[in-house]
Amino acid sequence: MSFMFTVSPGFSPAHLSGWYIFNTWLQKQTELAIHLELHDNFHAQTEAIKNDNVDLIYANSFDAAMLMRDKGFFPLVKAKGKSDEAIIAVNSGNTVEDVAHLEPGTRVAYTDDPDVKMMGMIMLEPADLDATNIESVVANTNILVAKKLLKGDADAGIFLAEAFDDLSKMIKMQLRVLVRSEISDIHHSLMIGPKLLDKREEIQKSLLEMNACDKGLGVLNSLGFDAWEKVEADEIEFMIDLVDALSM
Repeated sequence: MSFMFTVSPGFSPAHLSGWYIFNTWLQKQTELAIHLELHDNFHAQTEAIKNDNVDLIYANSFDAAMLMRDKGFFPLVKAKGKSDEAIIAVNSGNTVEDVAHLEPGTRVAYTDDPDVKMMGMIMLEPADLDATNIESVVANTNILVAKKLLKGDADAGIFLAEAFDDLSKMIKMQLRVLVRSEISDIHHSLMIGPKLLDKREEIQKSLLEMNACDKGLGVLNSLGFDAWEKVEADEIEFMIDLVDALSM
């Protein structure tokens, strides 16, 4: 029997190969047939979850709610010292120096990542901007958000901070950060589904010990991580409640 593993869209392309390397490592550790399938966007991933075509997922906080409450998933681990943050940036030639100076009608580019969009919209509040008075420019990836800014097709862009930081030096030189979120309590979690629950403790143990050997540490580094740390269900519930509060 094979199991399906996926990663929430929006991660840095610099770590694409790392997830395939991690999947290979995971197969060897568990001796299970685990297939990695990456979806192009959040809509496609949500459909896969709803159709029970996901057994293991590195999920954002929005997906965690559905996974735990509707699909019987449990959290395993999160990346140690990592949190999901957002950035609002503009073209370096833009004269706006403060997010509060953005005006109604501003063209804001962002991906369909609900976490990042939510944090970005909160950071636009000092300018009295919201979904009703901005012009939304939706892009498939953070790189395409950057291209919208560089080509003048958008005035401001909302980025996953990690993805922005991983942009090439040449691209970042042409952009300027107006504000970076500091929420700290929102993060991705590796979560396990009902079909694999009998392997939960075994897989969790392997992940928590992953950084103890050079090979495992190398795989972690390919993802931009130093180690995994354990996540309990009540921590995920707190994060879900926080996201719900911030989204109001």
